[in-house]
Amino acid sequence: MIKCHLSRLMGEKKLKIADVARDTGINRGTITRLYQETAVRVEFDVLEQLCRYLECEIGELLEIQS
Repeated sequence: MIKCHLSRLMGEKKLKIADVARDTGINRGTITRLYQETAVRVEFDVLEQLCRYLECEIGELLEIQS
C-alpha cells in the first residue's frame, strides 16, 4: 500500500486544497483525492508539480507501507 503524506505536508505549511490547486494548476479533485488518500492513480507530472511546490522530495510525499 502506498501512503500519501500530502495532508501532513499541507498542514505543516498551513495550505488549503484551494491554495494548492490555484498555485499549481492541478485539478482540485486530484488534490482532494491525494489529500484524502483515495486516489488510485496519479500522473508523474502531478507528483513533480506537488514536490516542486511543497519543496519536498518524492519520498517525503509518498511512502510504501507493508
